[in-house]
Amino acid sequence: MRLLRLVAMLGFAGLCGCAPLRYYAHVGRGQLSLLAQREPIARAVDDARLDPALRERLRRAQAARRFASEHLDLPANRSYTSFVQLDRPFVTWSVFATPEFSVEPITHCFPIAGCVAYRGYFDKALAEREAQRLAAQGDDTALRGVAAFSTLGWFADPIVSSMLRGDDDALDGVIFHELAHQKVYVRDDTAFNESYASFVALQGLREWHAANGLPAPVSTDEHDRAFTRLVLDLRERLRALYGTNLAQAALRERKCEEIDAFRTRYARLRDMEWGGDMGYDAFVAAPINNASLVPFGLYDRWVAAFAALFAQGGADWPAFHAQVRVLGRLPAVQRERRLAELSAARSQ
Repeated sequence: MRLLRLVAMLGFAGLCGCAPLRYYAHVGRGQLSLLAQREPIARAVDDARLDPALRERLRRAQAARRFASEHLDLPANRSYTSFVQLDRPFVTWSVFATPEFSVEPITHCFPIAGCVAYRGYFDKALAEREAQRLAAQGDDTALRGVAAFSTLGWFADPIVSSMLRGDDDALDGVIFHELAHQKVYVRDDTAFNESYASFVALQGLREWHAANGLPAPVSTDEHDRAFTRLVLDLRERLRALYGTNLAQAALRERKCEEIDAFRTRYARLRDMEWGGDMGYDAFVAAPINNASLVPFGLYDRWVAAFAALFAQGGADWPAFHAQVRVLGRLPAVQRERRLAELSAARSQ
């Protein structure tokens, strides 16, 4: 019944012009394929043919999954209790797009998720065609592989093989992150949703390690934050540039100059302050445009605010989630003002 209801909603939206029916049909097929391939992890780990290393990873993930519900007050449902071995490196691909002379993303609105700054595809070729179509219109585009996603509790989301690309902490953190989206989700506020889920993942991993007598999780937060600030600085420089009255040819030239200057600033930071940490070299070496900057800041903009809220509530998870819901019900302007206040309190 839930699936039929979802299909009906998607079909109605397509007929209303909210998005092409072909796109929704593609998403529906992709989601149905995932559902059909799910195998309960409890059964998978008993299969003697399963790779022993994978068996141990899945067993640990199930322990972390139980911890999420029992200690982090995250949903106790069947999500992430099954496994799907994909025939591709990512579960989906996201297409980001902006106008050539704007850093504001082209948004897409959906019945469940609300308006988001990307469009997701289960088929990489379709994602590439969409990116090419938008580029032919003169837009900046960027294509990013996605290791995991949440259906916000509509379906029992599986662990997919793309979630195993990182280490155990990365896998457990993704499970905590995606379950948080099922706990609280605010339509049309990506920065709120992703920052909340990112905090849950970070704090959840700390508590998971402590509960199991493990060393504190290794954190790259300092470099991550510094690199994000560098990217956001580039975005603001471009925003200011696009607000001038320069001709398009001059804008294109200045845009390239700003991106080159960003690469120089990054190299200086990497070599002089980070001891040669090359973790961001691939992004910096790849083509950079407005669209490739869109994801930055979405996942961590308000993490400090949620950390402050968690501390103010005495590190009590049910109380924290309840306060997050209260924040989520505020009008957008008031919500952002309150988050800014919490962030400022955290930095004092």
